[in-house]
Amino acid sequence: MLDAARTPPFGKLAAIALLAGAAAALASPWLCPWGLSAAMLIAAAIAWWRSPRWRVVAIAAFGFALASAHIAYALDLQLPAQWEKREVAISGRIVDLPVHETRRTRFEFRVDDDAQQPAPLRGGLLRLAWYDDDPRPRSVLKAGQRWRFHARVRAPRGLRNPGGADAEKYALMQRLTATGYLRNPEISQRLSAAQGLTAWRESICDRIAATVRSDGSRFVRALALGDTRGLKDRDWEVLRADGLTHLIAISGFHVGLVAGFFALLARALWWSLPMLGRRVPAVIAASVAAMLGGLLYAAAVGFALPTMRTWLMIAVIAALRIARRPVHGFDALALAAIAVLLADPLALLGAGFWLSFLGVAWLLWCLPGPDAGGWRERLRGFVSAQGVASLGLLPVCVALFGQASLAGPLANLLAVPWWSLLVVPLALLGTGLESVHAGAGEFAWRWAAACFEPGWPAFSALAESGLALWWLPEARWFALPLALLGAFWLLLPRGVPGKALAVLLWMPLLWPDRRLPGPGEAELVVIDVGQGLSVLVRTARHSLLFDAGPAVRDGFDAGERAVVPALHALGVRRLDQVVVSHGDNDHAGGIKAVLRAFPAPAPFAPPDIDGEAVQSLLTRACSAGTAWQWDGVRLRFLHPPAHFPYLKNESSCVLRIETEHGAALLTGDIGEVVERDLVRRAAQSPAQTLHAEVVLVAHHGSGGSSDPEFVQAPGARHALVSSGHGNRFGHPRADVLERWRRAGAAPRNTADDGALRVGLRAQGIGVETRRQAHPRVWDATRRADPGLSYRPD
Repeated sequence: MLDAARTPPFGKLAAIALLAGAAAALASPWLCPWGLSAAMLIAAAIAWWRSPRWRVVAIAAFGFALASAHIAYALDLQLPAQWEKREVAISGRIVDLPVHETRRTRFEFRVDDDAQQPAPLRGGLLRLAWYDDDPRPRSVLKAGQRWRFHARVRAPRGLRNPGGADAEKYALMQRLTATGYLRNPEISQRLSAAQGLTAWRESICDRIAATVRSDGSRFVRALALGDTRGLKDRDWEVLRADGLTHLIAISGFHVGLVAGFFALLARALWWSLPMLGRRVPAVIAASVAAMLGGLLYAAAVGFALPTMRTWLMIAVIAALRIARRPVHGFDALALAAIAVLLADPLALLGAGFWLSFLGVAWLLWCLPGPDAGGWRERLRGFVSAQGVASLGLLPVCVALFGQASLAGPLANLLAVPWWSLLVVPLALLGTGLESVHAGAGEFAWRWAAACFEPGWPAFSALAESGLALWWLPEARWFALPLALLGAFWLLLPRGVPGKALAVLLWMPLLWPDRRLPGPGEAELVVIDVGQGLSVLVRTARHSLLFDAGPAVRDGFDAGERAVVPALHALGVRRLDQVVVSHGDNDHAGGIKAVLRAFPAPAPFAPPDIDGEAVQSLLTRACSAGTAWQWDGVRLRFLHPPAHFPYLKNESSCVLRIETEHGAALLTGDIGEVVERDLVRRAAQSPAQTLHAEVVLVAHHGSGGSSDPEFVQAPGARHALVSSGHGNRFGHPRADVLERWRRAGAAPRNTADDGALRVGLRAQGIGVETRRQAHPRVWDATRRADPGLSYRPD
């Protein structure tokens, strides 16, 4: 049994307790009130230091209260609901490298903290976009400049889907105040030229681009200063498939390398000038140099969270060496974790925290020490490290990203020593020399690119092999702890019995229950794609996708960013049918991205369909009367009839899904004229019946659809709306929703609820919303409630 009286205040158990308390606050859907958090924080801090018997409980309570206070503060920074969509005049500084895209430039902007700025935005961090068809933003927007803009702003908000990125969580981590775009950018005024470390960083990146003209230039910029703006979509696909993304962006390794170089430099100086050792011991000088060097580099790359996390770890170890305290692996790791959590408990929301600390913990536990024999033993240890990291971190990677790279161990075995010992040091050397004298670093950058380029084709080929990404469905909450326990069991020393049984603990994570419908049942998932539509229809052994969301010229493709991740997370392995209801971009824009990820038969579409999104696609007519049956479920098109001309919205495919337990009606963007025609045809032919318990409200709930006669015809219990939050069309109209309510249907809107999951099952018809099923304390819909305030009384 643990002796509570001997539990050190900053030991391994303290780190675990602090981690557990902070994680509990972040996992809770409810926010602890300010007053209670402050009182708990003070009481727990006193008990942490003065009450050894209750120390573990006190530390956990302290972690909970500290994380709750950080959450409350971060949410308090965000734009109040009453300021949504206001146009404001703001001045401030560009604080990161602007990202130039086809029709827009995105950048982070720190508003000045003075009385001339709008009160909710003073000192806040904004993510803004400059939309423009001309190349002017590329030449005028630079990191470190001060500008005056007119912008339309809104609180951070994102799509909520299975497998999708949580933009609201990211905004909380970054303490983001608002997002928005420039209004009348031509009247924007630059107040001062680029200054500071961010300006220096961009200038060095520009010099690398001008110096290294080969394909490796973009990777040298990424490895030297974290500038990933030049990487193409194909580059990221290869990196993800090979499990190498952690090596490209600025990571803890870069900070450690710079800190180690400064420590060696200090050691060399103290060795060459022995008189210095009489005043300051060499170990102290090296430790201070490592801290200062790491801090300088972290500042140069914009104090990114991974760099600051690593610098805190270096600072802890350096402080222990300065204090002449023995440094043991797990104790140093525990102190580093405590330092990171005390500085920013919201770091737990980032994947980097878990990958960093768990990776080091696995290696410390499993691998032999530095005195383990000669070069063969060291080589065996390096290979073992890759195996331990791959096995130990696999559960975390699957839980965080929904994927596992089978090529990852092999790719890392080659890339880690190659890039870490050659490419990264040369890239950093060039950066350092260039900082001292213009032109001095050019040779190092060219050598870095020359060392990188020969291996990239091999990694590209590996990414296209059968060892690439393995997508896994979204698992239940208990799957990760069980898999980590299984990994721990498997990595126990030889001779431990029952290791084969440990594999069973991985089953809930690697083969989770996909909640597939049974025979005669169906499931609909209305994916949250913003102002557009995409619906997945599943039976026991088949899948159909109805529309794929929008793709706009500024770079957002709902097919790639929302639909494809959702299909992967839901465990869809293939699409047996695809329907493009009509050619409008908000329905068909993402179809090409979906078909790249999920090959499928030629999509159904209205005859003579047109539109940029469906050009070059071979389609089949979704003519009324076309029907088929899957697993006891009947699917039938009700519109358009034969010889119906293509009239865009009015030609939308209308699909009815009939199960043994109820029916659903997918309507596309039809208007009142077609709705009344469907009612007339249903009265003439039983095969054209509109009866359905679940109806997708036509045209996102616009005023030109949902004819009163059509609303009454299905006898629906659930009316589903797919629309974007705060869209400029005002969809769905309040009177339309009220019309459906009076007809007995309960409306659900993706803008408010996220993805909608509807089951037509033997146990009944139910609707599960993403925001309700996976509640988060940072949920934007809860913040929009005027009765909920995060400000202290």
